[in-house]
Amino acid sequence: MKPLSEFSLDQARSVRIVLSDIDDTITSEGMLTASAYAALEALHRAGFVVIPVTGRPAGWCDHIARMWPVDAVVGENGAFYFRYDRTAKKMHQHFWASAQERRENRARLEAIEKEVLSSVPGAALASDQAYRVADLAVDFCEDVPPLPESEVDRIVSIFERAGAQAKVSSIHVNGWFGAYDKLSMAKTLLADVYGLDWDAARKSVVYAGDSPNDEPMFAAFPMSVGVANISAFAHRLKSKPAYITSAHSGEGFAELAALLLRAKEASGS
Repeated sequence: MKPLSEFSLDQARSVRIVLSDIDDTITSEGMLTASAYAALEALHRAGFVVIPVTGRPAGWCDHIARMWPVDAVVGENGAFYFRYDRTAKKMHQHFWASAQERRENRARLEAIEKEVLSSVPGAALASDQAYRVADLAVDFCEDVPPLPESEVDRIVSIFERAGAQAKVSSIHVNGWFGAYDKLSMAKTLLADVYGLDWDAARKSVVYAGDSPNDEPMFAAFPMSVGVANISAFAHRLKSKPAYITSAHSGEGFAELAALLLRAKEASGS
């Protein structure tokens, strides 16, 4: 991972779309700080397309799409995208799976939930589980005392033995049934809404993240950035981001935003 200082202004000038994880990338220790929100707003006002790509639930994503200075949001690790048309006052929702498939998958996830909670002491349902439509989120350090890495791996193995996908974020293990992830839904959104083929997307998108569930995005986008706290997960990543900020979490995101804004101002666009 190269320091962000080596991300050239020429590269930064080519960025049109900013995709970013939320937890511990835009937020800091669970809080959306003034500097991180100001960075989002400044990017949006400068004409960048800004899209959070998160493991957080549908209920939160409805709020984010409506009330944050963003153009759309990908949620539950790729289960859907939401896009709010402020002119028409209409929410556009696109789900990977049908409503019937989501109902069937929910029953399968409930069985996994029972096994995890009975066999991994200290694990708990994520506090935002009630607002989810497609996945199961198991808390290992957000609202519970941190579990050792071996117990996090046990949770992942329970999901995988049941045939589910499982991804580790900085706070949760998220599991679901379906052949999707953050990348597949981001590609769908970029094609559906912005008309970007994959070659164009790779040349105009920057992605920021902080944890193993961002790995598909780091692998896919040449202009990928990890905030400094990704160093704690580096040993779990086969595909690391190309660059790393000097600051942690939301301050690191603000560092990236400042670079993009300087490049745009320098180009006069």
